[in-house]
Amino acid sequence: MNILYNIGTRAYFTAVALAATFGHRKAKLMQDGRRGWATALAEKMQPLVGRRVIWFHAASLGEFEQGRPLIEALRDRYPEFAIVQTFFSPSGYEVRKNYKGADVVCYLPYDKPADCRRFLDLVHPDYAIFVKYEFWGNLLQELHRRSIPTYLVSGIFRQRQAFFKWYGSLFRPVLNCFTHLFVQDEESRSLLAGLGVSNVTICGDTRFDRVVAIQRQAKEFPWAQQFVTNAKFVLVAGSSWPKDEDIIIEHFNRHPEMKLIIAPHEIHEEHVQQIISKLKRPYLRYSELRRRWESGEVPENTLPDASADVLIIDAIGFLSGIYRYGHVAYIGGGFGVGIHNTLEAAVYGIPVIFGPNHQAFREALGLIAADGGFPIANAADYEAVMSRFMANAEALSDAGRCAGTYVKENSGATETIFSAVFGN
Repeated sequence: MNILYNIGTRAYFTAVALAATFGHRKAKLMQDGRRGWATALAEKMQPLVGRRVIWFHAASLGEFEQGRPLIEALRDRYPEFAIVQTFFSPSGYEVRKNYKGADVVCYLPYDKPADCRRFLDLVHPDYAIFVKYEFWGNLLQELHRRSIPTYLVSGIFRQRQAFFKWYGSLFRPVLNCFTHLFVQDEESRSLLAGLGVSNVTICGDTRFDRVVAIQRQAKEFPWAQQFVTNAKFVLVAGSSWPKDEDIIIEHFNRHPEMKLIIAPHEIHEEHVQQIISKLKRPYLRYSELRRRWESGEVPENTLPDASADVLIIDAIGFLSGIYRYGHVAYIGGGFGVGIHNTLEAAVYGIPVIFGPNHQAFREALGLIAADGGFPIANAADYEAVMSRFMANAEALSDAGRCAGTYVKENSGATETIFSAVFGN
């Protein structure tokens, strides 16, 4: 790899190390997780000697979820393969370090030539699969030098990326290291074609397959079903932030015919108390329900108070299954850095509302074009959308059907990739 690239990456890794020494949590996790990585990896790989190895790499949790349908298809069809899953970011590794679908889960070492060679010597992958992005130049060139089939899946390319800038010649060589690139859309294919990269297939986004699988496997929650029984209109607000909550709770307080299930992005006590302070109607907290079930005070999976109009889900692991209980979903994050997962809600065939910062999210734009997604910029926009759905059952049904159809029509990328790479 070129000298400027290596100078840049080494500067970045040095900055991470310095941040870790000053107590930066994410940087410290990155450093601690990679300490003694080669020895730890050698021990983990020892039981896999003699097996074919498929290596998946994801930057973080979202990319892992995109790659997960392929991992699970491999597990189902080729159980004899060993699977190694690496992460670059702690936000992926810390959540999925005990993932049972992989034989080994670990951090990817930093992109230094010697470490790249050592990593590949230890893992000895038969295939390398990168999800969406993460173009580590030294690692990709070493894979290419060793003739290891290397694939990008659910890739997405945009004009703003370094490859397409005036200085892009520093980074473009890594694109030639891929055996094949499976991209999400025509724009990505066209941009790559402009660089002379033609080993590209448009096959969509494996996230659609993932949410379809989640929907099929999601548990039902009797307490949530009890909460919504006989409710005229239920809003499920997922991954909400304070600015989202200001809008949805103010509207909710004025509409006694509504019920609200809210699963905030941050579930620490301070944030939950902020939500409670905005409510003018009776509520229940999931954490309190669980305490009362465990104490025997209330029969398990039942609600102690039929008068509650709000369920606050102050626990993790419920959101992807809880959307099924809503008539409409609101997805948070759109008044901040960007919206969260819209597909987890849309797969249940309900319309999805979200804030203004959605332009970088292809699936949100697709939902809007399909008449299943509804962006808002302020409280007045939200009021208009909700008034329409609450007053017009046909409009609500049509929008929900459009959302569900959009997800189903865009699923299938996993099978396309699997067949191309593994032959069936």
